[in-house]
This record gives sequence, structure tokens and C-alpha cells, in this order.
Amino acid sequence: MALSLAFAGPAVARTQQAAQEPTQESPEQPVVSNDQLPPDQPVSDTVIQLAGWIKASRDTEGYPFAVMDKAAAQILVFDGKGKLLGAAPGLFGSAVGDHSAPGVAGLALKEIPGRDRTTPAGRFIGGYGPSLDAGRVLWVDYDTAVSIHPTATGVPAEKRAERLATPTPDDNRVTHGCINVNPDFYARVIQPTFEKGGVFYILPDKQSLAETFPDFVQSRGNEQRTAPE
Repeated sequence: MALSLAFAGPAVARTQQAAQEPTQESPEQPVVSNDQLPPDQPVSDTVIQLAGWIKASRDTEGYPFAVMDKAAAQILVFDGKGKLLGAAPGLFGSAVGDHSAPGVAGLALKEIPGRDRTTPAGRFIGGYGPSLDAGRVLWVDYDTAVSIHPTATGVPAEKRAERLATPTPDDNRVTHGCINVNPDFYARVIQPTFEKGGVFYILPDKQSLAETFPDFVQSRGNEQRTAPE
């Protein structure tokens, strides 16, 4: 069901507004489909500012993009013009960290040590492609075998669907490094949006923003230096 920003969380509304052109007139409230974030769960200022910068700088060159906040377990999806298409909880790697261990892409899931089950941070250009054991998948980063896919029953003890449904991000770190979303959100938003590829921005756990997104941080510094008193 389409959700008007007037009824969506204020942070989601601010995210949409940040992705608008500075001179664009918006006499009517834009509509955001598939706002599945828990009620009253905030979207961080960093996510809002990053989405605005991506739009303003045309960093994706017209391709759709997603901004993922591992700490908040959130995924926000935008079209190539920067319009917010949907927002939903996500599951991420069970280990805290911003890099994939060398050789992890060549291991079977059960062979990946717990400490190496990380979702890497950074800017990734991805798209659909084949896999060895799961058919056609949406690769975020093919080299490290990180993909986005709908939550599967897989290992019942992990309770992935239940974790997605809870109102907090505290139990959303459970995967081997890939990103899981609700099957409905995947079918309605993820799959059609990234059918021809896109750009994925994943916020870091420990690494600084300056290391992860240097152009974004530099632009914020320039804005602060040139802002009128």
C-alpha cells in the first residue's frame, strides 16, 4: 500500500526531501510506496544527508541506488532520479566489521568462521548475475559474494523472518554477510528497481565515514566552510 509522507515517519519524509533538487517545487506531498520500517524507528541524519548528496552529485549517473545502515538494520531504495521508493528492515552479517576476509567468497557458508561473517561497508556497483548454488541473484559485490535476497526459512533456529519482524535492530545481525529483506519488499521494490543494476551504499560499523565515503565527507566539509554566518 502506498504511504503518503504525511503519514510516514518524519525521518523518512526528510530523507525524501533531502533527495529533491534544491530548486524543485513540490506543492503536493510525494508518495512513498512500501514504507515497512517499524513505527517511530528513526532514520539517521547520516543516511538522510548521504541520500541527498548522492542525488545532488549524480553519483550514480542515473542508476537506482540503495542506502543501507547496518547499525539501524535499514535499507532505503531510490530510483535513478533520487525518488524514495521504499524503506524496510534488513538482516546483515552477524560479525561486526567493514571488510570481507580474503578468500571468504570461495567458502561454503558453513565453512565461514563466525568472525568473518561481515557485511562490507562502502560504495558498490552491482546487478543480477548467476551463482553456483542459488540461481540468478542480485549481487551487491560479486568479488566478495555479497548479495541481497529475500529471507528464506534456511536454518529454522536462526528465526530470520521473526528477526525482521521485531521493532528494533538489536537482533538483525544474523547472516553470513549477505543482506536479507522481507520477500514482499524484495518482490515489490528490490527486484524491479535493480533489474538492470544499481549502486549500493553501505554505512560502516567501525570504519570512519571519511574512509568509507571520502567524497561525501569532503563535500560536507566544503558546505560548512562556505556556509554564511
